[in-house]
Amino acid sequence: MSCVLVPFAHFQDLELARDFLSPHRRQGSAAAGKESAGKSTSWEDGGWGAWDEAELQEPEEEESNSKNQRNYWLQDCVLSLSPTNDLMVIANEQKAVFLVPKWKHSDKGKEEMQYAVGWSGSLNVEEGECVSSVLCIPLASQKRSSTGRPDWTCIVVGFTSGYVRFYTESGVLLLAQLLNEDPVLQLKCRTYEIPRHPGVTEQNEELSILYPAAIVTIDGFSLFQSLRACRNQVARASGNENVQPPPLAYKKWGLQDVDTIVDHASIGIMTLCPFDQMKTASNIGGYNAAIKSSPPAMSQYVTVGANPFTGFFFALEGSSQPLLSHVALAVASKLTSALFNAASGWLGWKSKHEEEPVQKQKPKVEPATPLAVRFGLPDSRRHGERICLSPCNTLAAVTDEFGRVILLDVTRGLAVRMWKGYRDAEVGWIQTVEDLQERETEKMDSSPFGNAQGPSRVAQFLVIYAPRRGILEVWSTQQGPRVGAFNVGKYCRLLYPGYKIMGLNNVTSQGWQPQTYQICLVDPVSGSVKTVHVPFHLSLSDKKSERAKDMHLVKKLNALLKAKTSDPDVIEAEAKELILDIKYPATKKQALESILTSERMPLSSLTNITQTLMDNLKKQELECVDEGLLQFCANKLKLLHLYELVSKLNSQSMHKETSPSDNDLAKLLRLEEKDFHRLETLLENYKKENTQSTTQLTDEKDEKDDLLSVKIFLEYLEYEKDVITIKDMEDGEYVALGSFFFWKCLCGESSTEETCHALESAGFSPQTLLSLLLNLWLSKEKDILDKPDSVSCLHTMLSLLSKMKVAIDESWDTQSVSPWWQQMRSACVQSESSAAALLSAHVGHAVTAQVIDSVTERKFSQIIVGSDTESWEALSLDTEYWKLLLKQLEDCLILQTLLHSKVTKRTKRVSSLQTEPLGRLSVKKLLEAGKGGIADTVAKWVFRQGFSPIILNVAQYKSTTDSTEESVEMHNNLFLEEPEAATGLERILELLQVAYQQFPCSLEVDVLHAHCSWECIVQWNKDPEEACFLNRSIDHLRCIINAHIQHGIALMMWNTFIVKRLSSATYLMDKVGKAPKDRLCRRDVGMSDTAMTAFLGCCSELLQTLLEADVSSDEMQAPVLDTEDAWVSVEGPVSIVELALEQKRIHYPLVEHQFVLCTVLYAIMRLSLKGVKPLSLFDSKGRNAFFKDLTSIQLLPSGDMDPNVLSIRQQFLLKVVSAAVQTLCSSQKDREVSEEDYFPFEKGKNWPTVAADLAQYLQISEDLVRRHYVCELYSYGMDHLGEEAFLQVADKEVLASQLLVLAGQRLAFALLHGQIKDGMELLSRLPPTLSTWLKAMDPQEIQNVEVPIATTARLVSKVIEHLPENHGQYSLALNLIEAVEAIPA
Repeated sequence: MSCVLVPFAHFQDLELARDFLSPHRRQGSAAAGKESAGKSTSWEDGGWGAWDEAELQEPEEEESNSKNQRNYWLQDCVLSLSPTNDLMVIANEQKAVFLVPKWKHSDKGKEEMQYAVGWSGSLNVEEGECVSSVLCIPLASQKRSSTGRPDWTCIVVGFTSGYVRFYTESGVLLLAQLLNEDPVLQLKCRTYEIPRHPGVTEQNEELSILYPAAIVTIDGFSLFQSLRACRNQVARASGNENVQPPPLAYKKWGLQDVDTIVDHASIGIMTLCPFDQMKTASNIGGYNAAIKSSPPAMSQYVTVGANPFTGFFFALEGSSQPLLSHVALAVASKLTSALFNAASGWLGWKSKHEEEPVQKQKPKVEPATPLAVRFGLPDSRRHGERICLSPCNTLAAVTDEFGRVILLDVTRGLAVRMWKGYRDAEVGWIQTVEDLQERETEKMDSSPFGNAQGPSRVAQFLVIYAPRRGILEVWSTQQGPRVGAFNVGKYCRLLYPGYKIMGLNNVTSQGWQPQTYQICLVDPVSGSVKTVHVPFHLSLSDKKSERAKDMHLVKKLNALLKAKTSDPDVIEAEAKELILDIKYPATKKQALESILTSERMPLSSLTNITQTLMDNLKKQELECVDEGLLQFCANKLKLLHLYELVSKLNSQSMHKETSPSDNDLAKLLRLEEKDFHRLETLLENYKKENTQSTTQLTDEKDEKDDLLSVKIFLEYLEYEKDVITIKDMEDGEYVALGSFFFWKCLCGESSTEETCHALESAGFSPQTLLSLLLNLWLSKEKDILDKPDSVSCLHTMLSLLSKMKVAIDESWDTQSVSPWWQQMRSACVQSESSAAALLSAHVGHAVTAQVIDSVTERKFSQIIVGSDTESWEALSLDTEYWKLLLKQLEDCLILQTLLHSKVTKRTKRVSSLQTEPLGRLSVKKLLEAGKGGIADTVAKWVFRQGFSPIILNVAQYKSTTDSTEESVEMHNNLFLEEPEAATGLERILELLQVAYQQFPCSLEVDVLHAHCSWECIVQWNKDPEEACFLNRSIDHLRCIINAHIQHGIALMMWNTFIVKRLSSATYLMDKVGKAPKDRLCRRDVGMSDTAMTAFLGCCSELLQTLLEADVSSDEMQAPVLDTEDAWVSVEGPVSIVELALEQKRIHYPLVEHQFVLCTVLYAIMRLSLKGVKPLSLFDSKGRNAFFKDLTSIQLLPSGDMDPNVLSIRQQFLLKVVSAAVQTLCSSQKDREVSEEDYFPFEKGKNWPTVAADLAQYLQISEDLVRRHYVCELYSYGMDHLGEEAFLQVADKEVLASQLLVLAGQRLAFALLHGQIKDGMELLSRLPPTLSTWLKAMDPQEIQNVEVPIATTARLVSKVIEHLPENHGQYSLALNLIEAVEAIPA
């Protein structure tokens, strides 16, 4: 019942708005921060250290000067909040951000209102102009269905250029007016208010604009009509219908005899009484002044500034005709420009060049009507800063540069109060209306408020925010005390609109009352928006207010409850005395609530105090007793007695019976021995895997769950009409309450019958108790699995609850669904504790069958006779639903067990994507996940474990293997990431096999491989550096047997993840003309050069798989996708396999064409080729066909190719072969181990063969490529490989002539460069023709000259063997072999 500061909204991302509006305030700019922070903290006021209010808390210490400076950014901005809270505007210089509220879940899970950026951009039209003032004015709806409600909010912005512009919430400019060429200083608005008293003048709506020497007031009705017309014009789809809106009616007053004006307040129309009329006339006109018979109406304006400090102006109504300004529609003639403005605002930040073009010619500005100051408060040294008018238009708060806040009586023109020490203060008002039901029942006959039917009183409170001290104060006016103070920080802004909805009248304003806050505090540090609630009674004086005395007693009681007194009897006695002294029922209730929520009061004291208060109320006269308080006491007393009874039952030690045997449990659950053992096996497997998992849903306070405090107990429960209801609470609190009631019973340590009887007698409904019991059971899964006897306790308790009244409807028929059992099934369906849910479902099924049997026996006891009836089972719809749920829960348990299993030995680096925890499963999740939900869940598990695709196949066909041990040994190295991580593989294979048997359709091998492939590529897309993910995705794709599924998945992978990155890589490589460096790859493609190489290799493999699948799909039928019977009712997204089967057939030549490009790109990157532009290998048709839809028909190259292109292709293929031989020649030992991770396809990759295959597509002779390969092998001295490759060449004659030159180069090096002793002597013995030919040879053209002579001799022999005798070089070859044989080895 005191002042409270309540947060009602938060900002979603205020730093985003700060960085946009004040870029220099970002975290990097610390230098400016130090200067400003030092300046702000240098001010000290020595008289403000002693605060004795209990509400004040110590302010948090600031971390650094730079952080302080960043937090001060809001002080430089112009803010405005709509009074209906549906829009907030923050502007700084030319930029502005429009924030709109949205209901979202906070970090704590509760819904709250958050302000998010709805539009942002630059508002300036003319160069150099800045925003100087902003208003958010909600406009009333004109629809009958929403009379009095806000329709939309108009943003009015004043600029330093003198323009006033009006915008919609989405940043669309509606109209712009230039009414004066001086800068706009302040915008203020007045909306319609119903007069509180018959004698009060009804005020018109208006928008007032303050300039340095003028005030412009725009008529509210005229403005409302014009804004509606402009907005309707924008809303029209066509710009042809330009309807000119009505002109704006305004008055313009030139303020005279004042030095400076910085703020103003428009008081409105006032009428003087006859005496004041005569006094004013005498002061103005002197002794002979003429006095009119009726007092004239005047509009009063109050300004603050200098000389005078406050000026009072009075404009006679009718002395100046209103001016008409034709509205220049900013949108009507250029609708496209407006729509562009709106669209750019939706898309994000709006730059300056996107705004409307600057008006070439300014409109005509009307002259102002002179208005002299009537009087003022002269104070030459005092300069005013702000003025804030009270809601009742009688008082105004003025701040000045001396740190004073002055309270003005605007009717009399007097300063009635002054506060000191409030430098840079911001002020606002709160108007509180008295609640008639809480009015003091004063028995004084002279009191005008003695009658409860009298009018409500209204109180005014002044709110002052002192940023230098970081304190928010609430003062009662005019001469009242301070009633509230809050430490709020030094960086806040206080917002006080002072108006409501525009466009209402005396009829429409009486209907719907909008949810408005009179005052708001914006805190940029915590990102919250707060308001102040002030109760009316704080305005009453202590002498006349019994409520103030009561509040004093409540404070005294709170202090007593917090005191360190150890004797509870003393506290109890004093609390009884205080609560009986309190007079008002509402305050008594508040005091009793404080006592009941105290953690220090024992249960006996709480019961005694409540009982004493209740007895005291019953002794009073019936008319004086507050029924609500009496009922409140009775309800709390019943709850206290219930708590005492349950605590007593929990504390009683009961002799535990022996644990039931397996046969007893099987009979209890109505299961056969085989089914019961299967259930035991499933639970044991789940328990074994679950203990290894870290995702335990256990309560950390298991030991203290049964010790629920009285305070928490009373907070949870409410007693209404002899029925106990439970408040909305978090899951943990709900479980704690259920644990207090039932955990001892489930453990067999307390009497189940007595507990159920006590709870039923207290007023709990069976449905509420069932909900508490199930929540407890499902949350205590770990404890339940350790206590098998808890199942029989649950069976007993569920049987007792089912026998309660209104648990099962008496009219329930076995052929209809009982809501009682449906409630239990719903809890099991939603539970993520699979084992506990399965056990509770078995118990529910058994109890249902038991109830049905009893019902059936009653109905047919006269008909059914004989012992054969024991084997009968009564059928019911509920029983069938239980059987279906049991099958679903069993499936879910098996799946959850599989997901908990993991490889125990993981030595290699694991990606962070593989360590993300898998969410727990529930039947509801699986039912909502669609037909592919089960396979998708298993695929996520397979990905996180890093399994090879072969493991999935091994588990599928494991049953056909004779020896399990041999199978495990054979597949111990089936991990793609690490061969040694095979620990626990046998266990995982067994669980996989069980899952396959349980889900023969959902986990069919092709379906599972499809989902695994998709999951891997999705994860690769998140982190393209992990090339192994993409490799594994291709491996899973290859394992898909059905070509239709394989074709669809491959095509979807290409379109969704591959083609865009491949296009970027292609254009990058074509631009640089070689394998690009790491920096360029990261910039353009988003991955490193090594990862891009692997990516290109996977692209070619993907396209090759797609080509093979297209061919194979003609030979097989599309699969039929089935679903298990228990999961037929699944709903949700379409599965990946269904989408794959819907894909169109590819255009084979186009895919082949794309495959050639991928292979070319991969060769360039893998072999680090230089001087190759990949797109230059194709003509214009070929280049245009790349990266198009693979299912479309494109114009591809045909016929003879341009010789220049063929020449480039030939050079490229020869470069590939040369680079491949060079790589082959390099030592294999130098190769890094990681290459196999990145390039798993290298094991079977033969680049010369690839080059020969490419030659077919590129219209180049394959034999030319093969001949070059042989020559390169001999050039590097790998003659043994060259002899093998020699056999594949078709034109051996040409190859022999090429090798003859190579043999000559080897011999020339041996003779001329000193490899052989007496080389020159041997050279002189050779025939002249041969010696001349050898001297012309260049040994530097071959890569390896250190070749034995014997090897060269074998080469020359092969050359002679394949050269015909009529060949021109045959004789040279004969001479050459003679020369080689003559050289000693």
